[in-house]
Amino acid sequence: MGEQPIFSLKAHVFQIDPATKRNWIPASKHAVTVSFFFDAGRSVYRIISVGGTKAIINSTITPNMTFTKTSQKFGQWADSRANTVYGLGFATEQQLQQFSEQFKEFKEAARLVRDKSQEKFELLSPGLNISSPQLSQGLCEDRQSPPLLGVNGSSEDKLFRSKSADMEESTEKEQMRKMLSEGSICERNSDAELFSLRDSNTKLVAALHEANSSIDQWKKLLAEYQEETDRLREQVAELEAQSGVSASSETGSEELTQTVAEMEALIRAKDEEIKILRSKKPDLSELEKEKEEACQRIQDLEVKNSELDKRVRTAESALASSQDARSRAECAVQKVIETLDVKIYDLSDLRQNLAELLEK
Repeated sequence: MGEQPIFSLKAHVFQIDPATKRNWIPASKHAVTVSFFFDAGRSVYRIISVGGTKAIINSTITPNMTFTKTSQKFGQWADSRANTVYGLGFATEQQLQQFSEQFKEFKEAARLVRDKSQEKFELLSPGLNISSPQLSQGLCEDRQSPPLLGVNGSSEDKLFRSKSADMEESTEKEQMRKMLSEGSICERNSDAELFSLRDSNTKLVAALHEANSSIDQWKKLLAEYQEETDRLREQVAELEAQSGVSASSETGSEELTQTVAEMEALIRAKDEEIKILRSKKPDLSELEKEKEEACQRIQDLEVKNSELDKRVRTAESALASSQDARSRAECAVQKVIETLDVKIYDLSDLRQNLAELLEK
């Protein structure tokens, strides 16, 4: 009969680095199916996992193996025959518990198989000369199906264990202790490293999206300031057209023009910085620093805009004063002209009277 799958779970598979015996090497890029199988032909239990067309786990369970939970979602066991240590990272703590319980159950089943096989081997040996078709048939039946896990071997069964089995058990235990001690430094952190990398990657992607959104908001705000600057510049041009001969107004207009030019240069520089930020995609610390600088520059722009508004109001006030002075001067000239007209009229009357007197 072929192997039969008994229990399966999804997990991330790792193997201990054979060079350092300290670091875990991922055996699969993503979670794969890890299954317990029973080989009826050899009466053995195996853990098998296939990634693509390659078997990444092929471990025969022996009574000497131990599955150790090193964290809430990570466990490992040493396979002395394969000369490696396997590690499994599960999605939940419940899955790890289920795997651990199945491992213990099949480990006990492997022990029962070994004990019964050893018993039958001793009974069938030439020294005892006890062989019967019924006993051979019982051995074949035991090979065809998994043993019952609820049955414990009696004290008489244990007396038939051979010295070779004890030596194999001690050798496997020694090798397992050695491999577990070599990997003990990294076993506590392996699961945390695996899943913290995923969390860090997710947080980094979210932070980059947020940073890009912040850059768009800064650019929009700068565009609004640029529109406000253009509007103020148009107002200054209108005031220059209306002010005429006022020297102080011309000086203020030049200063406003220079300030507007500086603001435009600053906005262009900021646009270039935004393009550089998008092309380079800086890390979070640099992005935070750029954000603070941009906020500071925005505050400077707000201060300059307030100063520009004050200058515009001052120019408007000066223009209004100039227009009032001109109006008053025109009124005074008009009054003088009217007075002169009256005096000229009186003088003409006086000349006429004088001419009449001379004629008499």
